[in-house]
Amino acid sequence: MAISNLQKARAAYQPKLPKALQGPVKAVEGAATQSVGNQVEIKELFPNTYGMPVITFEPGQPMELPPFNVGIILSGGQAPGGHNVISGLFDGVKSLNPANKLYGFILGPGGLVDHNYMEITPELMDQYRNTGGFDIIGSGRTKLEEEDQFEKGIQILRELGIKALVIIGGDDSNTNACVLAEYYAAKNYGVQVIGCPKTIDGDLKNEQIETSFGFDTACKTYSELIGNIQRDCNSARKYWHFIKLMGRSASHIALECALQCQPNICLVSEEVEAKAMSLDDVVTYIAKAVAARAEEGNNFGTVLIPEGIIEFIPAIKKLIAELNDILALPEAQNISSANEQLAFVRGHLSKDNLSVFKSLPADVAAQLALDRDPHGNVQVSLIETEKLLSRMVADKLAIWKHQGKFKGKFGTQHHFFGYEGRCAAPSNYDADYCYSLGYNASRLIANGKTGYMSVIKNTTAPAAEWIAGGVPITMMMNLEKRNGKMKPVIRKALVELDGAPFKYFEAHREQWAKETAYVYPGPIQYWGPSEVCDQTTKTLQLEQAK
Repeated sequence: MAISNLQKARAAYQPKLPKALQGPVKAVEGAATQSVGNQVEIKELFPNTYGMPVITFEPGQPMELPPFNVGIILSGGQAPGGHNVISGLFDGVKSLNPANKLYGFILGPGGLVDHNYMEITPELMDQYRNTGGFDIIGSGRTKLEEEDQFEKGIQILRELGIKALVIIGGDDSNTNACVLAEYYAAKNYGVQVIGCPKTIDGDLKNEQIETSFGFDTACKTYSELIGNIQRDCNSARKYWHFIKLMGRSASHIALECALQCQPNICLVSEEVEAKAMSLDDVVTYIAKAVAARAEEGNNFGTVLIPEGIIEFIPAIKKLIAELNDILALPEAQNISSANEQLAFVRGHLSKDNLSVFKSLPADVAAQLALDRDPHGNVQVSLIETEKLLSRMVADKLAIWKHQGKFKGKFGTQHHFFGYEGRCAAPSNYDADYCYSLGYNASRLIANGKTGYMSVIKNTTAPAAEWIAGGVPITMMMNLEKRNGKMKPVIRKALVELDGAPFKYFEAHREQWAKETAYVYPGPIQYWGPSEVCDQTTKTLQLEQAK
């Protein structure tokens, strides 16, 4: 494997650990917990793992444990810092007993089912410390939902002498981890299952999980790119740049990048939904800002767009909900062509939703009718929302120009920042945070826990003051409709419109829209003053009033 000079230098970086994890630990248990919603139903579905207490680790006495092996799975989309979770787990497991082994299952949960694995050796691990990506073992989106999968999994776990399985993933992956933990507990198979919070989208967070790993690095990577575009934009002064950002279910990335870069416009999906804005309302909002800047002679600007905004427009959200049910019908599974699928959809939509469907540009309507992803979601990354909005803004400005309401120019450029941030080399924050999450998972295993998610809190403080522990995954669950059926899932965290990050943005966006108040964050820094290299996201700082 070719190694860059940066990677060579970063390999020497030793991630920081919370003080509680720097030696032997003891687990301090809190009160019994309950799920965030549908308590009766969730308890019935998870009788063996429901109601467990929150765990906090404190310095404790050394313990001697017999040798044991651990398995690890990377699940879902990549996020910066995944390799450091593995290295933290590796070092933590070895610190408990040097004879312990760590096995990685290849290409996600499918590796467990198909018995595709490899041992992670010290030599292999050292090649991947503090690097981006998931390429040490790869990732996949196979869902662990069926008893047959669980039984195939236990076969290889027993064969390898694995006592605990750590699943690194987002809300859906950790839901699967919870289901697997419950199944193995119910069967008394003696295998623990621990989850780890991953997603660059930032929507796996709650009172117990401050942030999901990778969010910090991804936002800093995107903000560098946005800053570069804004510098170019302010130099050429002739284009409006429409920039779509990853984040299907929430606008955390767009909001964080706005806080870092101060663009002229940032759309927040959750606000669009709360205000019941139509597609035309969104277009008009952008067009007014364009026209106002044109009056000042500024025919340029930047617009940040959350990837999943189209799902938050109430009329389209209602349409998508019915589309999901229609596409989940048995007769829809055998449709072979896009034209047949569109005809099938039109024939089954209700009158109101059909009207909305017909009002959309043909390409967008076709994209909304595409097959769903493995989680039953619209494949919003395939919908070119940035081009749709710029096209509709151009049409509106043309009408206004004819009416004498707009006298400026409107040239556009389009960007989609997604994969550019998913596998970036982790920031110091993510390197430390991820390593701590993995090391912490080894302590949850050592304390016999299952059905828990590894959590690290108080992360706006220096790393030594971070708080380590575990949260029952059932605590975060409720019931939601997926693929036409009600299923237990971890509740996604959306942008809170009464939260400090959005309120700060709301208080400044009018100024940013009118003025050219761009900030150019520059690339991620690894060496230098702490205020440059070790800062958390603006979101986390504002949430914790730091």
